[in-house]
Amino acid sequence: MTFLRLFLPGLLLLTACQSKPEAPAETAAAPATPARPDEISLSPEQARAAGISIGGFAWRNMTTAVQANGTIDVPPQNRVDISAVLGGYVQTVQILPGQRVPKGATVAILRHPDYLKLQQDYLQSRARVAFLRQELDRQQTLDAEDVGAKRKLQQAQADYATEQAAQRSLAAQVQMLGLSVARLNSGYISPTVALKTPLGGYVTAVNMNPGQYVNPQDVLVEILDRSDLHLELKVFERDIARVKVGQRILFTIPNRQTGEEMVARVFLVGRAFSPEARTVSVHAHLEPNREDLIPGQYVRGSIQTEGSRQRTLPEDAIIQAGDISYVFAQTSATGQPAFHRYKVKTGPSEDGTVAITLLEPVPDTLRMVQHGAYFLQAELTKGSGEGE
Repeated sequence: MTFLRLFLPGLLLLTACQSKPEAPAETAAAPATPARPDEISLSPEQARAAGISIGGFAWRNMTTAVQANGTIDVPPQNRVDISAVLGGYVQTVQILPGQRVPKGATVAILRHPDYLKLQQDYLQSRARVAFLRQELDRQQTLDAEDVGAKRKLQQAQADYATEQAAQRSLAAQVQMLGLSVARLNSGYISPTVALKTPLGGYVTAVNMNPGQYVNPQDVLVEILDRSDLHLELKVFERDIARVKVGQRILFTIPNRQTGEEMVARVFLVGRAFSPEARTVSVHAHLEPNREDLIPGQYVRGSIQTEGSRQRTLPEDAIIQAGDISYVFAQTSATGQPAFHRYKVKTGPSEDGTVAITLLEPVPDTLRMVQHGAYFLQAELTKGSGEGE
């Protein structure tokens, strides 16, 4: 009996010790899944540490943008191609590509026997006009005395008028060559012709050299006046109705490392479509004019069109997630702060604020999270795999 009294308590104690490790298994159960997966609660300490701030929607007149590509250009009247009026040989070239030339400057000297022949024809015609003027005076005198025949007077009048027309035509041709009719009348015949520019600007191309024969259809010199640089953008058919004269354009030149954003303003909207690309040309003046831009440079522009009043939130309040984004609203401020996540679609942004379109009805008085939305998103999706 004494042995049993000692053995039974020891056996009970041993059995109790062996069963103790099984107790923690009751606490290993997984936490319950939240009833509403778009809601989250924080402790006041978490809310303060996350820097969460609350506010309402801001209604702003947000502009929308039309994206368009194009080039730096100049008006047609600011670009000139210089050719010879009559073919000839290049005697000297007096310019270089890139050189700045004033209006009326000589760019080349040409020579050819035809230049001499034209001046000779003019002087001979001028002499014949003087002779026929005298002959007409004689016939008028004889007719007044009723001595000469009427036919001779009429012939003299016709010959004089015909030769006058020929002289005027030859004088105009001489002037087109750039020669002075007044100097020619004084007896000076020039063996050469100076090729001059009708426009001041920068020489962009020189397509001749001394000794070369040039034809009237050859473009010898190209000159560009940069004083009126502007943008020429190509806007697609679907967007052209939103573009108006006076709208502001923000544009960049992709090939420039600075990435500087420049400004222009629409002054002309085309009224015809390009049949291939279905685009319309839109022209805009630079504000201000730039000396560091080159005609022909490729640009990307954003035309700021008329906007409408829209709900906006700060950029920090929006969780970007592709086409659908999220915002948070405070649903409870007492005890543990509670928040609900809403789906939205973002619109244009301006000065750190973004226009949003709510994809479910909510009141405008809803208290929205202004800062700290990314902390709420991280806590809400922790362990769920969302956003990974």
